[in-house]
Amino acid sequence: METKTMDLSQLKIERKDDGDRPGGRKGPGRTGWIAIAFTLVVAAVFASRFLASPPVTVEVTTVSSINPDQATAILNATGYAVAQRRAAVASKGTGRLVELNVREGDRVKKGDVIGRLESADMAAALARAQANRNVAESALDQAEAEATEATLSYERKKSLVASGMIPKADFESAEARYRRAVAVVASGKAGVKAAEAAVRSAEVDVENTIIRAPFDGTVLTKNADVGEVVAPFGSSASAKAAVVTMADMDSLQVEADVSESNIEKIRVGQRCEITLDAYPETKYDGVVEAVVPTVDRAKATVLTKIRFVNRDDRVLPEMSARVAFLSEPAGVANQKPVVAVPPSAVVTRGERKVVFIVRGVRAEERPVEAGGTVGGFVEIKSGLKSGERVVVNPPEGLQNGDRVRIKTP
Repeated sequence: METKTMDLSQLKIERKDDGDRPGGRKGPGRTGWIAIAFTLVVAAVFASRFLASPPVTVEVTTVSSINPDQATAILNATGYAVAQRRAAVASKGTGRLVELNVREGDRVKKGDVIGRLESADMAAALARAQANRNVAESALDQAEAEATEATLSYERKKSLVASGMIPKADFESAEARYRRAVAVVASGKAGVKAAEAAVRSAEVDVENTIIRAPFDGTVLTKNADVGEVVAPFGSSASAKAAVVTMADMDSLQVEADVSESNIEKIRVGQRCEITLDAYPETKYDGVVEAVVPTVDRAKATVLTKIRFVNRDDRVLPEMSARVAFLSEPAGVANQKPVVAVPPSAVVTRGERKVVFIVRGVRAEERPVEAGGTVGGFVEIKSGLKSGERVVVNPPEGLQNGDRVRIKTP
C-alpha cells in the first residue's frame, strides 16, 4: 500500500455562526455584547454607590426667615410661654359630677356654668330652710297682731285709770300684756332673721354644687369626668380636686431666665423679638413687661417676663421660645424678613456657592446666591425657601444624591 504525504498547512476548520447553520439561533453581535457589558458596569457602579455605600451622618438645621433687627440683638435667652392668669377650677362642695359642659379648647366667659354636682340633698335642705322661714314669718305676723291689740288695750286703760274709772289692777294687767306682746314681736323678728340666714346658707350650699368659670379664658385640660366624685382640694384620695384647668390666653407672656451677670442689659419697656420653636419662621414683637426682683440662687438667673405685642391664636401655654433683646428700635427699612442659614451651611463646589438640602434620605446639592450677614447668619437671596432642611458643616466628600442619616442630639 502506498502512503501519500499530505500538506497539513492546507488544513483549516470552517466556522459558521449559528445563524448561518440551518435551524441555528442568531446570538448578539459584537455591538450587542458591548451594550450589555456597559449596562452591567453602570449597574455595578450604581449598586456600589447607592446601595452598598453606608449613609453619611450629617447635622441639619431648618431654614428660617429672620428679621434684620436680629443684628441689633444684645442678648439672647430661652424660656416658655406662660399664662399669667391660670386656674385649676374646682368645686367648693363635695359630690358626684353629674354635668360637664366644656371640653379642651372651649372658650368660656366669667360666670359660665362649667359643671354641676349632684345636689338633691342640698336642694332638700334649702326647701326645709325656706319652709322654716315661712313658719317664722307667720309667727311674726301673729305676734304683731296680738301686739297691736295689746297696745290698744293698754292705751285705753291707761286713760281710764287716770280718770279713776277702772281699778289700777286692770291697768297693770293690760300693761303686762302689752309688754309681753312687744317681746313676742321682737322674738318673732329675730326668728325670721335666723330663718333667712338659714335659707342663705342653704342657697350657698346649692351654689357650691355649680362650678363656674372664674374669668374669661380657654379650657386647657379636663381633669374629671361625669360620674366621678369631686371634693375641694382633693380631700379624699379617690376624689378629684380640679374639674378643669383654664387660662386667659390674653395674659400669655414669655418667662425667660437671664443670667445675673447680664441683667444690666435688660430694662422694662425694652423691645424684644420672640421666636417660638414650633413656628421658627414667624417672629413676634415683644416688650419687657417686668424683671422679677429676685435671683434664683441655684441657677444664678433672674426671671424676666416679656409681653407679646402681636400675639396670634397659634401661641399656646408652655411653648418653648427664644427671645432676642434688642438694643435699639427697628428702622422702617429693616422690617422685611430675609431667608438666612448658618455660615457653615454654605460651601464652595467649583466656582459656585452651594448648600445641601435633605430630601427624604438623600442629600441634594442646591446652588444659592449668598448675601451679607444678618445677626450671625448668612442671607440667601435665591435658591432656598423657609422651612427646608439644610446640612450644617457638610463633609468634603458629600455629593448630590448621597444617602444621609440625620445626626440626633
